[in-house]
Amino acid sequence: MSESQVWDAVDAYFTAHLAPDDEVTAAALRDSDAAGLPGINVTASQGKLLQLLAEIQGARAILEIGTLAGYSTIWLGRALPPDGRLISLEYDPRHAEVAVRNIARAGLDKQVEVRVGAALDSLPLLADENPPPFDLVFIDADKANNAHYVEWALRLTRAGSLIVLDNVVRGGRVADADSESDDVRGTRAALELIGSHPRLTGTAIQTVGTKGYDGFALARVLA
Repeated sequence: MSESQVWDAVDAYFTAHLAPDDEVTAAALRDSDAAGLPGINVTASQGKLLQLLAEIQGARAILEIGTLAGYSTIWLGRALPPDGRLISLEYDPRHAEVAVRNIARAGLDKQVEVRVGAALDSLPLLADENPPPFDLVFIDADKANNAHYVEWALRLTRAGSLIVLDNVVRGGRVADADSESDDVRGTRAALELIGSHPRLTGTAIQTVGTKGYDGFALARVLA
């Protein structure tokens, strides 16, 4: 088998035993494909990781930046207590429409709110509402603005909150300091911000699997 075939086989084994899709999550993926949305959602194993992180946090309030079809939203929402809330920000109205249907099918529509519009427009409006601090922030939107999203996450969290930043390896291109890609530059800026900010401590992990070679960063808010 090729290297990528090995990655796929291991992912399939992990998913089958540890994070199998149920009727709800499988339907969310089918609806996403049927609507022609890009296949850039997290994998089932990654979704389960998000759920576990939220549960470990004891998260009652979650912010997601980048909804797509709501697949990761469902995994995160399942970690919430009955009185918990999740706000997810989605740029594309068509994506949001699919996500809202998927979230309702999951029985999470009372706890989850999808807000449509550019996240850098939605975040100041959210801050103006003075919401209780978010316990977990999952960032999986346009990569060029990653550093801005981390800065907003800091404003909307508290000491002990967790920030998860997805897709930070970019197929290894994140190590290229001379890259002209906005995605790489934005991701490097976010990672360097996490590494230098006095209120953050974090790390980044490389991953392989059905989504290829990528990774994620975790940052904990210190104060």
